[in-house]
Amino acid sequence: MGKGIVEGRSFFRFVKDVAMRECRIIYHSPIYWLCMIVLPLIVLIFFTTMMNEGQPTRLPIAIVDNDHSTLSRTLIRRLDAFQSTEIVAQYDNVNEASKAMREGDIYAFLHIPYGMAAQLSTGRQPHMSYYYTMTTITGGTLAMKDLKTISLLATGAAGKQVMSAKGMSDKQIATFLQPIEVDLHQINNPWTNYNMYLSCVFVPGLFMLFIFLITAYSLGCELKFNRSRQWIASAGNNIWLALIGKLLPHTMILVTVASIYVWHLFGNMGFVHHGGAMAMVLLSLAMVLPAQGFGVAIFGLIPSMRMSMSVCSLWAVLSFSMVGSAFPIEAMDSPIQALSWLFPLRHYFMIYQSQILNGYALSGVWVHVLCLLAFTLLPILVVSRIKRVMLIYEYTK
Repeated sequence: MGKGIVEGRSFFRFVKDVAMRECRIIYHSPIYWLCMIVLPLIVLIFFTTMMNEGQPTRLPIAIVDNDHSTLSRTLIRRLDAFQSTEIVAQYDNVNEASKAMREGDIYAFLHIPYGMAAQLSTGRQPHMSYYYTMTTITGGTLAMKDLKTISLLATGAAGKQVMSAKGMSDKQIATFLQPIEVDLHQINNPWTNYNMYLSCVFVPGLFMLFIFLITAYSLGCELKFNRSRQWIASAGNNIWLALIGKLLPHTMILVTVASIYVWHLFGNMGFVHHGGAMAMVLLSLAMVLPAQGFGVAIFGLIPSMRMSMSVCSLWAVLSFSMVGSAFPIEAMDSPIQALSWLFPLRHYFMIYQSQILNGYALSGVWVHVLCLLAFTLLPILVVSRIKRVMLIYEYTK
């Protein structure tokens, strides 16, 4: 029993010695402060501020009004009152408006043809056209939605005028113009708030990028500055104690920053969430620990600071495509769907949208929980190789 106590004390003493050594390295190396504190907070403020309105507003569009009637002026005023778009110019013809759209001055334009009001009053069918660019999908889609809405309003107004002249009642007109009334319910994000949806993916993804890089960098620095043997010796020649002690200060700092992220989004900004305080803490851990495990594993496979950091950067950038927030994974090819399981951000997003956003039980995403646990434990596969590298290899640029 006495031997077990001594071994326990030795364990904590070695971990403490390595952790204090790492704290001194962090204190004297600005890159650690930059990657673990400064850049994550800048990313958090940047994304949440950029999309603070929830979705883009006052997108510039234009009008080509060849009719110059009371009806056309009414439609233009109603279109300009929409929140998503703003009429910034009026052109004489379609060619001028098309040129402005190609040059990026406007996202869309509405063409009101000559004689539209006169044709409507005589029961004929005029053609009103709208054009929009999909170079930027979000801007083009929002502009298209407003132009489509105003076109339907024009059609409805003309139809109502004709049917009223025929003696139909308002109820009959409403039934004819809209036989089916849509009752729309957008679950958990009824405001279509892009900030609420995208910041919860982009910010953790960039956090993981920084964690990948700083983890591989910290291990590579031991080789680069010829400190690897000293590092292993300070842990009693035990690579596990060396890794735990080295990553412990990183973990404490990163979990603190991740907790600030969680508090800012779900507490300060009031994003929808169905988890309590414990779920928020687990969300922070799910962001940090798997990323650290992945960074250690990549360095173990490629024991070169430059190459391991390059692979980590590539993997983190690909994560934004593989997460499934912008384009559903289920709609991708089967090999890509299989590949998506190799990205920690994908599993983080699945847990977030299931438990935090929708309030489902954690048992529904247990596979993704196990995957994040597997990423956390990946160093088990390469720990002996890391020790051999630290004791034998010489640093090469």
